[in-house]
Amino acid sequence: MEILERVYFHNTVLDYLIALGIILIGLAFVRILRNNIMGRLKKWSEKTTTTGDDFVLSSIERFGIPALYYFTVYAGLNYLTLTEKTENVLAIATSLVVTFFIIRLLSSTIMMMLRSHIRKQENGQEKLNQLGGLMILINIVVWILGLVFLIDNLGYDVTTIIAGLGIGGIAIALAAQNILGDLFNYFVIFFDRPFEVGDFIIVDDKLGSIEYIGLKTTRVRSLSGEELIIGNANLTSSRIHNYKRMNKRRVVFSIDVAYGTPLERLKEISAMLRRIVESQQKITFDRAHFAAYKDWSLRFEVVYYVMASDFNIYMDIQQEINYQIYEQFEKLNIEFAFPSQTIFIKPPEGGIELKGVSSLSVENKISPENRKS
Repeated sequence: MEILERVYFHNTVLDYLIALGIILIGLAFVRILRNNIMGRLKKWSEKTTTTGDDFVLSSIERFGIPALYYFTVYAGLNYLTLTEKTENVLAIATSLVVTFFIIRLLSSTIMMMLRSHIRKQENGQEKLNQLGGLMILINIVVWILGLVFLIDNLGYDVTTIIAGLGIGGIAIALAAQNILGDLFNYFVIFFDRPFEVGDFIIVDDKLGSIEYIGLKTTRVRSLSGEELIIGNANLTSSRIHNYKRMNKRRVVFSIDVAYGTPLERLKEISAMLRRIVESQQKITFDRAHFAAYKDWSLRFEVVYYVMASDFNIYMDIQQEINYQIYEQFEKLNIEFAFPSQTIFIKPPEGGIELKGVSSLSVENKISPENRKS
């Protein structure tokens, strides 16, 4: 077996065969672990109600199995007698692989914990849609820390690098105050939750539904169809009316009845308005009163609550109320008032008295007393 004892690059042929055997056996073992054992563990985890075991198995499959593949190859190569340069390359490669998998595992763990925490909150599924921007920042921080850790393990002095990053960070902060302001207010929006995706809001004279909340801007789809892009800093410093979180809508409307309506009919109107409002669904009646004497009408005021925030539901209810009021007024021969003004012109001694109605028309009448003269 002289061929097995031949030396190539400081290793015999037998050494190479043993190293290859270590790699092949290790890869076969990892493959069995992934296909058989992991498959059984997945079926077991599907029967449980917790999500922690699912995350552990997913992490093993995504990071543990690839890491085992690498270390199997590393074990086989490490069995050989390598040159100093090759050993350094292998050590650097190992540091890179270890750092990469640790960073990915740490990032995935943070993501899992955030998702688990947010799902327990109200409207958790909607809040998960806004998690992307926050995870970008978290990943940036994790990767920076991981690279600093890697550079330190490679034997370089990281103190100078950290000092340089600090000075550079101050310069960037001064040059990008507006951007950092919007970024900071993104965190305010994410944690304080003044609004979420899907909410209908009014900001100053702008109104629409939230479509997307980004690191710097928030996009609002207005009622007229165009997209409004507003900086996060502007949003958090404004007075925001969030109509989606309105549990009930207070509705106040008035009915103007013409002067000259008989007293008996006036007394019936409040009760009639109450019956009409209470006949609707998803409402809570508050009051209906003869409220005031106006310049040209007798005003009745009605107040009720719609037990829903949807504007279309409110309008459907109000429309039905208006139809029924019109129908009842026609049956009872009650007239709606319209803006008008009556003008009396006092005649001179022995003249004709004129009476006019100014609004849509003017009418002249002769008084009964002057008719006889």
